[in-house]
Amino acid sequence: MPEIWLNYGITDVVLDIRAENLEENIDSDGKILEDTQIAEKLNSLDTTKPIELVVLHHSKAVQKIISILFSSCEQKSRPIPRILSDRKILNLVKQGLPEGSVISEFEESNLTNSNLVFLSELEMDGLFGFETIATKLLKRFGTENMLSAYAKRKGNLPTPCQATDSLEEAKKFVDNFEIIGIEILANSKGIVDIAVGHPSSTISLTKTFESIAIKDVGKHKTMFISTGKDASNDTLGKSLNSLWNCSDAIKDNGLAVLVAECKMGIGSDAIQQYIEDRLSLDQIRNPSKYINGMEDLLFLNETQKRFQVALVSILPEFYAKKLNMISLSGIKHGMDYVLKTQGARQKVVVVSDGARLLLR
Repeated sequence: MPEIWLNYGITDVVLDIRAENLEENIDSDGKILEDTQIAEKLNSLDTTKPIELVVLHHSKAVQKIISILFSSCEQKSRPIPRILSDRKILNLVKQGLPEGSVISEFEESNLTNSNLVFLSELEMDGLFGFETIATKLLKRFGTENMLSAYAKRKGNLPTPCQATDSLEEAKKFVDNFEIIGIEILANSKGIVDIAVGHPSSTISLTKTFESIAIKDVGKHKTMFISTGKDASNDTLGKSLNSLWNCSDAIKDNGLAVLVAECKMGIGSDAIQQYIEDRLSLDQIRNPSKYINGMEDLLFLNETQKRFQVALVSILPEFYAKKLNMISLSGIKHGMDYVLKTQGARQKVVVVSDGARLLLR
């Protein structure tokens, strides 16, 4: 029996699957950088002036960048960067910091502080094509511009790993500010590349991302999808990006089983309002204002017209049912459900790093 471990929050869970039921286990690719190569790329960052390092994403790759940056500052007798992070991930970021680090909540209401250096890991996104530092800053500081980015989506289905007009909106927004970004490209094994510079220029890393993320795998009836890391499945809204990345490789009337703990809940105002009957699907097709996460609600509704979606999470069953998803209480129940509904000989494709792969 193959032993396949899939990320589920801060831990991994084993998928008990017989060899005759496993069609393929798909993981990410890419040549990993040595620590010396990472340090060399970070040398372009000016550490002679005070740095306020804003951590937008918590992952092992982010932790490694911070550790190497701190070591470099110590070797050069430069001041150690001040670490800032949003409250919701502050404790998670704090756990991976080098000894002696000081971290506080990122509370700024604008981007006028030129000492800010934003650190994040590149992923894919259904609306923008890619989730970058620029798109994260647009969502946080440019709510009024988000309606325009939403209106420029390519139809009502997600378009991950594509250069989109919505991404151009994010680039135009950050062009107004003198800030620096450290954009990370990673996979399940380590860091593949990094880019240092203005967030409108570090987006260039998406080209490298395309070259290692896209896999032509054909169409499959049943797929188990793990996001690959807890930062990508801490909320339902975040975990849905992994579903979008794999949706093109799922057959019509097929089944996608999304493995996502969602320990921080829904993570989408639009999905939350929809569950509470305060927002309708008609309202999000041509909205007068942008509500956080409305694109994912729209994409989910359209995607479910083609195949079923099941969810392995700690979210209440009521939430899943309200979203027309099959609620599964554990990974074993997921496999049992497949064998019961599709037959004992059903072949299953397993995706181990869904946040950093694009299947087609």
